[in-house]
Amino acid sequence: MSLSNLRPPKGMKHAKKRIGRGQGSGQGKTAGRGHKGAKSRSGFKFKRGFEGGQMPLHRRVPKRGFHNPFRVEYAVVNLDTLDLKFDAGAVVTPELLREHGLVAAGDQKVKVLARGEVGKALTVRAHKFSGKAAEKIAAAGGATEQLA
Repeated sequence: MSLSNLRPPKGMKHAKKRIGRGQGSGQGKTAGRGHKGAKSRSGFKFKRGFEGGQMPLHRRVPKRGFHNPFRVEYAVVNLDTLDLKFDAGAVVTPELLREHGLVAAGDQKVKVLARGEVGKALTVRAHKFSGKAAEKIAAAGGATEQLA
């Protein structure tokens, strides 16, 4: 076998159906479109979601709820995880949290919550802190810096 004699497997390729080429072709006269009606005409297109006159799904299903386009999502990090992952005196930034896998790569903003205890003096830079989290970090001798 060589590149010059490669062939597709038997039955993989078949001739294109030639429509409207006379009665002998088996696809003459109405060319497989049946008789009359919109579908038999040239240039016919269904509207998106058209279901033959039945009320389309996107109109049958009721609208629910409210989507706030200005909502800001925060990636959440707790104090106990910071205590486990970082040594005393470390400066914890969102980039460092991404490197350690504590925050997903796509998340832009980070919020620190107060679950657990922190026993080390850490300097934590994040976009938001819960009140308790900021208190606990300060009590451990650390500092919090809020990013814009």
